[in-house]
Amino acid sequence: MTKHKTTLFLILNILQINLLHLCFSQTVIKTLPGFSGQLPFKLETGYVGLGDGEDLQMFYYFVESERNPRDDPLMIWITGGPGCASPRTFFYYTGPLKFDYANSDGKIPQVVVNPYSWTKVSNLIFVDPPGSGFTYTKSKESYRNSDTLMAASIYEFLMKWLKTHPKFLKNPLYVSGVSYSGITVPIMVQNIINGNEAGNDPKLNIKGYMIGNPLTDRNIDFNARIPYANHFALLSNELFKTTKALCNDEYIEVNPANHLCLKALAEVNECLMYLYDQEILEPICVMDMTAKSILQLWNGNSSKRNPATGLPSLSQPQPDSWCREDNYKYAIAWTSDESVQKALHIREGTIDEWVMCNTDHYDINKEDTDTYSYNIASSIVYHRNLTKKNCRALIYSGDHDLVFPYIGTIKWIHTLGLSVDRTWKPWFVNKQVAGYSEIFSHDNYSLTFATVKGAGHTAPAFKPEECLAMVDRWLSHALL
Repeated sequence: MTKHKTTLFLILNILQINLLHLCFSQTVIKTLPGFSGQLPFKLETGYVGLGDGEDLQMFYYFVESERNPRDDPLMIWITGGPGCASPRTFFYYTGPLKFDYANSDGKIPQVVVNPYSWTKVSNLIFVDPPGSGFTYTKSKESYRNSDTLMAASIYEFLMKWLKTHPKFLKNPLYVSGVSYSGITVPIMVQNIINGNEAGNDPKLNIKGYMIGNPLTDRNIDFNARIPYANHFALLSNELFKTTKALCNDEYIEVNPANHLCLKALAEVNECLMYLYDQEILEPICVMDMTAKSILQLWNGNSSKRNPATGLPSLSQPQPDSWCREDNYKYAIAWTSDESVQKALHIREGTIDEWVMCNTDHYDINKEDTDTYSYNIASSIVYHRNLTKKNCRALIYSGDHDLVFPYIGTIKWIHTLGLSVDRTWKPWFVNKQVAGYSEIFSHDNYSLTFATVKGAGHTAPAFKPEECLAMVDRWLSHALL
C-alpha cells in the first residue's frame, strides 16, 4: 500500500470513528455536583443522532433498575409540555434524585436519593425533546417538531439506543409519560408495533404504555373542567346547571353570538381563575389578574411568571407564601451550572442557555408556531387501534387536577367500547386508600384506570410513595 493510500485509509478510519462517537455518545456518571459521595445507582448520559445526517442530537439520561436490571422492564419517559426537559421528571416526578431544599443555599443545589424513584422497579430512560434541555440541532429544519414528528423521533431513538444496548432488547418495553404526552405516547406505541409487524430490526419487545393526567382529546378534556369544578364544590349547583343549559355542555368552542352562555362562563371563570389548576388545594403563585380564562388556556404554569427565567437566586429568602412553581428554580440552577454540565458530559457550545420548557406550551386556541405543529387534536383513535393489539395500558390521574380532570379521562376511556373486568374499587398503600381503579379489556388488550387520591397534575410529583406502589404492582401484573 502506498504512503498516500495509507494516509487516506487512516483519515477515513478516524472520520468513521468520530461519526460513530457523534451518533452514539454515552458515558457512565459516577458522581454529580451537589450529591455527597458516589451515586448508588448506575447513571448513563449521552446523545443519539436522529434524522438525515444525524442533525438532531437527542440527549438522554439512563438509569439502570436498582432491583434487577437484567429482568426488570425498560421504560422510556416522555415529558409533557410539549417540549419540557427531562430534569422536570428526573428530579420532581419519578427519577432517582430529588433536591434537598432545606440545605440548598449555596451556588449548586444539593441533591439526595429519592426513595420512591421508579428506578426501584424498572430501567428508565429520560429524553430531552427538541428545543429543551441539552438536546440540540445542527439545522433549523431539524428543530421543527410536531406531535407526529415527536412520535417518529422516539421510535428512531429507541431503535438506535437498543442497538448500542442490546442486553435490554429482551426486557419488556413500556412507553410512559404525563400530561401532553397523552397525545404522543399512543402514537409512539403504534409506531413501534407497526415497525415490528413490518419486520424492522431490531424488533422491540413492546408490552404497553403508561400515561398520567393525560391530555387525550382537547374537547373532552378541556370541557371536563366545569363539571369537575362542580363535583368539588368550586361551582354551585345552580351556576353549573345554568351554564350547562345555556352552553349546551360546550364550554370551549362557544358560539360568540351566544351571549347568555358567555355571561355564564364569565361567572364560572370568576370562581376558578384564582385557583392553582394543577392542585386545587395548593396556593397559586402571584398572578396577573388580566390572565386568560382558565377555561381556555393551560400553559403548564398557573402564574404569569415563567419558571425558566427571572427566578430569584438560591441565596435569596424564600417567599412568605410557598407555591410549587418555586421549586423549579433548583433544577434550572443545577443544570445551568458549568460543573454540572461538565459532569454530565454535555458537548461544549451546543446550547446557549438551558431551558426547562420551550415556549410552545399547549393552548386550546394555539395555532402552529415556527417550531411546533399541533397536528393531533385527539389521540383516542390511536388508543382504539391499540385495543386490537396484544398490549397493556395504565392510565392514572391525580384526583385534584383541574388541568385535565379525571372525569374527562373516564369519559374518553368509555368511548373505546371495552369490557369492564373489574368495577370501581379502592386500592391501598400502608392500609390507607390511595385511590380508586377499574380494569377494562378487549381480547389481548387490557387497560387499568386509576385515580391517585389527593394528587394533582402530575400525580407522582404529589404522591410519590403511592405512585411507586401503583406502577410496581401494575408492572408485576398484580391488582393495584
